[in-house]
Amino acid sequence: MSEARPSFFDFDVTKLMADFRFRPLDVEALIASQRRNIEALSQANQVAVEGIQAVAKRQIEIARQAIEDATTLLRDLAQPASTEDRIAKNTEYAKQLLEKSLNNGREITMLATKAGTEAADVLRKRASEGFDEIRDLAKQQSAR
Repeated sequence: MSEARPSFFDFDVTKLMADFRFRPLDVEALIASQRRNIEALSQANQVAVEGIQAVAKRQIEIARQAIEDATTLLRDLAQPASTEDRIAKNTEYAKQLLEKSLNNGREITMLATKAGTEAADVLRKRASEGFDEIRDLAKQQSAR
């Protein structure tokens, strides 16, 4: 009267997997796809670095110009002039400084945005290609 309980190890996996059709994985296609992913990441990184370099270069140019403008202002302030002339010059200088600052900020923002957009476009394009590859692979597998 000893009833043997079925053991986990007595489970027949072949019965469970009888209807499962294993389709061999195309390793070469997978490696090629991953290689293209890495190339796209590398290209996006290069585009981003070039954008950062362009932004940094422009910021250095802006800083150099600001130093030259400040030097010119200090030189003008050292010249004898009436109070009204100084106020007029300072007002004009402040107006020019504000306009330059806004334009420079806008330019830096556009450079950074362009670099980011170009890098994102590289990744977006590769993602789209990757989905197309998956779809094509699925079609090939279902045709077998």
